[in-house]
Amino acid sequence: MVPAQPTPYKRLTYADYCQIPDDGKRHEIIDGIHYVSPAPRYIHQQIIVNLAGILNIWVKAQKSGIVLVAPFDVLLSDFDIVQPDVLFISNENRGILNEKNATGAPDIAIEVLSPSNPNHDRELKFGRYERFGVKEYWIIDPQTENVSVYCLIQGHYQKSFSLLNEQDDTLTSTLLPGIEIRLNDIFYMP
Repeated sequence: MVPAQPTPYKRLTYADYCQIPDDGKRHEIIDGIHYVSPAPRYIHQQIIVNLAGILNIWVKAQKSGIVLVAPFDVLLSDFDIVQPDVLFISNENRGILNEKNATGAPDIAIEVLSPSNPNHDRELKFGRYERFGVKEYWIIDPQTENVSVYCLIQGHYQKSFSLLNEQDDTLTSTLLPGIEIRLNDIFYMP
């Protein structure tokens, strides 16, 4: 993912974002800079479908909130509009949700790394999610079949755990008490 505008630049806002034509690519504005990425690959999308399906079934059964997938706009600020691959908004935080977007930090943001630019999620979005108060940030690496979970503690992310899909490990979450997701189910490729 590369910035779509040269520097020096005018910091773009949500109003500017709304003027971007729908071209089938993924558009985000981070700290006022417009980023564009191509449509994701098969493995990326399959992981999202696997994980979102598991989360959605569990969240519905618990009646604990809502699970959404990209493309769905999350307005962290007027200069920060992102589209997490998967997000969870708890019932307590549901006030950020409206018909068009979420205006505030979701409880959980999940990103599946793209091979073309993994640092976009590991660094740039990591810093934004941390700054704007996303309570848990999950980073999924399809290449290594690794899942890292970061929890926001006193305004900073601390790595809660990192799992490899080798020993039938299960993913848990402090925000979804009782959930156990087998990594094999996340990385399953039909």
